[in-house]
Amino acid sequence: MSRPVIDVPNLPKFSPKAIGLGILALLVFLTLNGLWYQVPAESEAVKLRFGRLVEEGIKPGLHYKLPLGIETVDIQPVQRQLKMEFGFSTPGATNDFQYGARGEEENVKSMVTGDLNSAHVEWVVQYRITNLADYLFKVREAAETLRDVSESVMREIVGDRTVDEVLTIGRLEIETEALGKINHIAKLYDLGLTIDQIQLKGVNPPPAVRASFEEVNNAQQERETLINVAKGEYNKAVPRAKGEADQKLSEAEGDALKRINESIGDAARFKAIYAAYANAPDVTRQRLYFETMSEILPRLGNKVILDEAASNVLPFLPLTPGTIPPPRPATPAATPATAVRR
Repeated sequence: MSRPVIDVPNLPKFSPKAIGLGILALLVFLTLNGLWYQVPAESEAVKLRFGRLVEEGIKPGLHYKLPLGIETVDIQPVQRQLKMEFGFSTPGATNDFQYGARGEEENVKSMVTGDLNSAHVEWVVQYRITNLADYLFKVREAAETLRDVSESVMREIVGDRTVDEVLTIGRLEIETEALGKINHIAKLYDLGLTIDQIQLKGVNPPPAVRASFEEVNNAQQERETLINVAKGEYNKAVPRAKGEADQKLSEAEGDALKRINESIGDAARFKAIYAAYANAPDVTRQRLYFETMSEILPRLGNKVILDEAASNVLPFLPLTPGTIPPPRPATPAATPATAVRR
């Protein structure tokens, strides 16, 4: 069998001169294009010549450098506050080191507390690049080192506290202590970073025991509520009882003072009467009798006083208008009940 014949179209032919001109034009373009670079408004750059630092602290704007890889620049956002997330990851991150490897969030946030309980801790580290040269050249992968330091410090702090402190009252103290320790290590390692803030985003018990923790928390809240109610009742009852006690004491003191004064007055009056009796016994005795009778007789009401020799006296009929005499019981004729014999 004969092989099919394939027609090959005529390819354009380039002369060596044209190829040389094209290469020369490409070199010129690359040279001119590599002469200039732009530093954004919130960034800062350092310049390297054959890998050696020759200029740092390059401010935002348009700058030039030697082309063809002789000089290179490294631009970093030093004015932007960057953040790292631990135990979770937010989609659309602009920072390459904002979160760790995918699938490692569960291992990162799982921690053991000081009382050998387990807790899931999620936190955020907010930081800034304060020395670009140190950040790029003093430590290899300074941002990755910061991630490792932050995780180590947080595990140390959580491991020194009970699970109740981590879940409830110790959050602010944990954030403050972690901020100080991470800043100290960053300065010690010359990372060129400053930590602005540590935020605990989520601190929860593990899912397997979360329901039990919630029941315990509810019981504690109910206990606190009952304690507050009892304290409120105590604060109401105790001042009221104290007020009543003070009132009774004041009344008793007043009554005691009154009785003392009355006793003093009675004693003084008795002494005066005794002195008068010693001077004129008959007159004083008669005066005391009249005074006593003037006090007693008005309490008896209307009375008729008869002589002992009086007999056959008619019953006393009150003639005061508007009064009705009480019914008289049937008794033999005798001296009326209202009569008093002397």
